[in-house]
Amino acid sequence: MTNQTNEFSIILASQSPRRAKLLESAGFQFVTDAPDDSVERGICSKCSPEDLVLQSAFLKARAIAPKYNTGVIIAADTVAECQGEILGKPVDREHAEKMLTLMSGKKHRVLTGVCLWKKPGDCHRLHLEQSVLTMDVLKAQQLEEILDSDNWIGKAGAFGYQDGLDWLHLESGLESNVVGLPIERLHEWIGELLEMS
Repeated sequence: MTNQTNEFSIILASQSPRRAKLLESAGFQFVTDAPDDSVERGICSKCSPEDLVLQSAFLKARAIAPKYNTGVIIAADTVAECQGEILGKPVDREHAEKMLTLMSGKKHRVLTGVCLWKKPGDCHRLHLEQSVLTMDVLKAQQLEEILDSDNWIGKAGAFGYQDGLDWLHLESGLESNVVGLPIERLHEWIGELLEMS
C-alpha cells in the first residue's frame, strides 16, 4: 500500500549514509526512502558501466515514485571500472581483495548515475558523472591491513575515498562523485528539472 500523504521537497532514494552526508553538507533538507535491493535485478549484466549506473538509478527512483504526490526524488548508483571490469560492492573479503589487486598501481574510473524524478507527474532526467583516480601499488602487508580494517564493506571498488586514503589520488572529476553523489551538480540539475513541464 502506498502512502500518498508523504509530501517532501527532496526524497533521497538511498540508504547510503555517505550520500545523506553529502546532501546535508550542501544544505539540502530531505528525507530518505530507500527502495528494496530487488529493484536492480532486471539490469543486463553485459551492459556498459555507464548504462548500468544509469539504469540502476532510474529503477531506484521509479520504485518509490508512486509513494509521493510532490517533491524531487534523487536516486543514484556508483561503480568503479578498471580495465573493462565493473567493480560494484564486494560480496566478501576475497572479492574485495580481487578488486584491490586489480586496481593496484593502475588508473580506474568511478561512475555515478543519477536519476532526478519530479512529482507530481513522471518527469525525470538522467545524468552521468565520471571521476578518474590512480591507486598506488599496494604491497602485500598494506593490502592485508586494508582488508583487516573492514572499511571496504559496502563500498564500490572496495574502498571509500572519504576515508582519506593516502594511496588513492584523484586525477580528474569531483571528489563527491567518488563518494557516491556529484553534489556540486545537483542544484543545476534540479533547477533544469523543475523548469521542465
